[in-house]
Amino acid sequence: MLELKALLLTQGMHGMISQAEGLAKALKLNFKHQKIELKPVWNLIPPMLTPISENLLTEKFVCDCRIVISCGRKSVIPSIALKKRFGNEIFNIHIQDPKVSLKHFDQIISPEHDCIKGENVLTTRGSIHYLTKKEIIENTKYLKLEKGKKKIVSFIIGGPNKYYNYSNEQIDYVFNKIKTLFTPDKFKIIVIPSYRTPEQIIKKAYNTFSINHYVVKKIDKNAYLSSLSQADYIIVTCDSTSMISEAAVTGKPVYMAMMKPRKSIKRFESFYNKFKELGIARELTDSIDNWSYDKLDEVNRIAPLIREKMKKNGII
Repeated sequence: MLELKALLLTQGMHGMISQAEGLAKALKLNFKHQKIELKPVWNLIPPMLTPISENLLTEKFVCDCRIVISCGRKSVIPSIALKKRFGNEIFNIHIQDPKVSLKHFDQIISPEHDCIKGENVLTTRGSIHYLTKKEIIENTKYLKLEKGKKKIVSFIIGGPNKYYNYSNEQIDYVFNKIKTLFTPDKFKIIVIPSYRTPEQIIKKAYNTFSINHYVVKKIDKNAYLSSLSQADYIIVTCDSTSMISEAAVTGKPVYMAMMKPRKSIKRFESFYNKFKELGIARELTDSIDNWSYDKLDEVNRIAPLIREKMKKNGII
């Protein structure tokens, strides 16, 4: 059987790449990435008011694939434009709420907290991603830690967005709570920054934790995977539903380090509540608990359903 090729359309942000690539891997596709950049004026216009045209792109690209996977607001119009041009010759999938009519896509993949429904919508518990259990295990020994009998805590830091501003007051509160709760006589904390973590936050983390713990000072996927594998507890800042979802693939206790939002966060609250209901995550408080749950692997749950639909559509 010929290997199917897929074109992944994203804005180049790590969270979007993780979701699109994770789905492509689960579908066993031969994929390539295409970063989407719209001409400046169209960056400010919501998709529902944007004309369907490839002329909106700063750079045109060739599509020689049967499958298009898009993720993020800017990738909506290019995906629809390709579907308009090639019709049933391609199968287009969009991840997240496209904010336009769902009929423009063969398949929509949306987390439950986006609250969208339709005949072509598959909902997931949390965000899909590209982390696999195999890859996490393979990177176990990447970080060589002298821990003795101490428990390992992986502390994963996101970054400011339109909902959370990462003020000094907020970060000091989170860092001090973790430092006080997970004392160095019993715990070894591994601090992992992400692509959105500002340099000054990484520096603050180093100044706070480096004496008794271990701080990764640059983006290092292998260190991230190694920390997930070695951890007894995982803490993720509440701004990143993607990284909380990634942590859930381990089956280990996941703490959400909460911060005060700058605006309404109904979607986030829906996500937090769902993960608490599933027994995956808890808010970081003043006590340390142990719990377990079934490892969350949503992308491999939905992949067979999508392949069946592609088969019905004559793509495979």
